[in-house]
Formats: sequence, structure tokens, C-alpha cells
Amino acid sequence: MRMLASAVLVMESFTLGFALLLAMKNHSSGAIIYGASIAILLILSAGILKSKSGWIFASALQIAMLAFGFVLPAFFIVGTLFVGLWIAAILVGRKGEAIRAGLLATRTPDA
Repeated sequence: MRMLASAVLVMESFTLGFALLLAMKNHSSGAIIYGASIAILLILSAGILKSKSGWIFASALQIAMLAFGFVLPAFFIVGTLFVGLWIAAILVGRKGEAIRAGLLATRTPDA
């Protein structure tokens, strides 16, 4: 679950970085700093997914990333797609971990 969620966070960070290149021409430096800080925090949050607070922090960053749509309106659509991927990563990851735990429980130790 952590690997899938980390991949989503890193992809979000790169996408936000490319969106910053588009925003540099027409927007203030405050908007660029906001986007850059969110992009950096997305990459850093991929490393703290070991704890429950890391998952909460990364979920809060999803909202902050959606808010970047006020800078680039097209990012509302991109942000919504990534929030969907984030939710899918959590759900599919939990299901995969449950299947893995079931397989490990039924496996007999090699003698």
C-alpha cells in the first residue's frame, strides 16, 4: 500500500512542478512559492507514510494540491484525477495487503 501511495505522491509532485512552469509567466511569486512548497512537501511525504500521521499529512496535501487550481484553473481537473488516484491507492493497497496476509497465514513453513 505504501509503495503505490508513494508513487502517486511523486507523480503529483512532478505534475505540480510542470504546472509551475506554466504559471511562471502570468502569476505572482507568492503563487509560485506556494506551488513549489506543495511539490516539495509531496515528495517528502512519500517518505513518512510509515506512520498514520504521515497518511493524514499526505491526505491534507491532496487538498492543498487541489487549491492550486485557483492559480491554474485547469489544475482543478488534474488535481481531481490525482485525488482519485490517491483514494484508489489506499483502497487497492488495503485489499492487496489483506490478500497477502491471507496467503501468508495459510502458507506452511518449509521443513
